[in-house]
Amino acid sequence: MLDFRALWDQALTFEGFLAVSTKHKGLWEGIYGITRLPPWATVPLAEGAHRKLLVIAEDWCGDASSTVPILAKLAATVPGYDLRIILRDQHPAVMDQYLTNGSRSIPIVIVLDEAFRELGHWGPRPRELQAWVIANRPLVPKAELYPQVRQWYARDRGESTLREVMEAEGKPDGHSDGQTGGRADGRSNSLSDKRALG
Repeated sequence: MLDFRALWDQALTFEGFLAVSTKHKGLWEGIYGITRLPPWATVPLAEGAHRKLLVIAEDWCGDASSTVPILAKLAATVPGYDLRIILRDQHPAVMDQYLTNGSRSIPIVIVLDEAFRELGHWGPRPRELQAWVIANRPLVPKAELYPQVRQWYARDRGESTLREVMEAEGKPDGHSDGQTGGRADGRSNSLSDKRALG
């Protein structure tokens, strides 16, 4: 069984993670800087509630750089949230508890309560995008696949990640306004939509 309290104490803050980043620090900082949280994501936690987001990531990971800065903005904005990062390659035993189809795919976000009990986890991508990548990886050359993934993240603006992480912590759909999925602005992120691919 994992000792989440000890892992949390060893983990890096977002700022600490950026300080040791060597590959794509500017990208992480840029995404954090442009992130605007949708109003539904900034609803305060219940009084006295705390959520710790323990993230498994590496700075070279494109999916992590597209999602973790958004969660860091959530933690910096909404009282009761905190975020720490452990490096995948330094914590293989932890990573092996959260494999995706047998792979050490990142990021993984482990949602903990104030007593360091796991409430749920999320990763490595929003469900819609992950399904598309799995279906298209054998068909689309890597040089074409990943630009489309980056376009999806840019259109989504972190909303799917926020919603799904909030679902993992027990907030239904991550919404307080009764929305049941899709973007808050009603637009599609669908990769099957021809506009999404062009």
